[in-house]
Amino acid sequence: MKLVTTIAQLRQELKALGRKDKTLGLVPTMGYLHEGHRSLIRKAKEQNDLVVVSDFVNPTQFGPNEDYDKYPRDIDRDCKAAEEAGADIVFHPDASEIYVPGASTEVEVKGETTHKLCGASRPIHFKGVTTIVCTLFHIVQPDRAYFGQKDAQQVVVVKKMVRDLHIPVKIVPCPIVREADGLAKSSRNIYLTPEQHQQALSLSRGLQKARDFFAGSTADHTSAEKLKKVIRQEISAQPLSDIEYVEVVDTDTLDKIEKIEPGKRALAAVAVRFGSTRLIDNTILGGKENV
Repeated sequence: MKLVTTIAQLRQELKALGRKDKTLGLVPTMGYLHEGHRSLIRKAKEQNDLVVVSDFVNPTQFGPNEDYDKYPRDIDRDCKAAEEAGADIVFHPDASEIYVPGASTEVEVKGETTHKLCGASRPIHFKGVTTIVCTLFHIVQPDRAYFGQKDAQQVVVVKKMVRDLHIPVKIVPCPIVREADGLAKSSRNIYLTPEQHQQALSLSRGLQKARDFFAGSTADHTSAEKLKKVIRQEISAQPLSDIEYVEVVDTDTLDKIEKIEPGKRALAAVAVRFGSTRLIDNTILGGKENV
């Protein structure tokens, strides 16, 4: 496996690996790889001849007073994890390599898709995401790109960008990977104190209770408000929790719904802070937990 830090090096390595005649998968990450990332890399390796992992903490998707400066970074650890999972190249550029001096071009998916859920409290976040993802697509030119379902809104937004701009990349959502106790894997989990970690388990418990409630046989159990109440009650019982949102929305558009219609699916999604650590999680109602 090769570690490269410039676009020129990346293109040279891909040429040496015979990219022209091979399929290529891209796994975009912000580094500090965990089992969730490794699962994406393994899936990419199953479906492609070559796999590139981008390892880049993207400054444009962090707002003021967010955790860009303290976001965990360990490129040596990441390279080892990526190689073990099957990556061929780790692309670890400096911000100046991606955002050239005087750069003023952004890619933005407009509309409610980016202004609700996480977008409501992080107004510049998804513009930063779509700008860097589109940039990586142009640099790497993958056939497929792999994203974790934990970031469900990001998956919807990136799919819309790809569709709207006719970008020839297939977006492959992959299942949420959880710790043994149920907490969704996240690079930010290391910020949690032991007590916060224990109380953060209420996110997965609340979502599971919603799945169990939805499995009930009455029409009441399809009500979005009642499903949200089930989740909220579980999380709010934790004294350290600060709920940002609990929503049940359409899986494809993220529009709010009143109830889950027969044969349809919905996304139950939450964002909760424990101290300064913001966690997100979700589940699919009306189907498998993950898409």
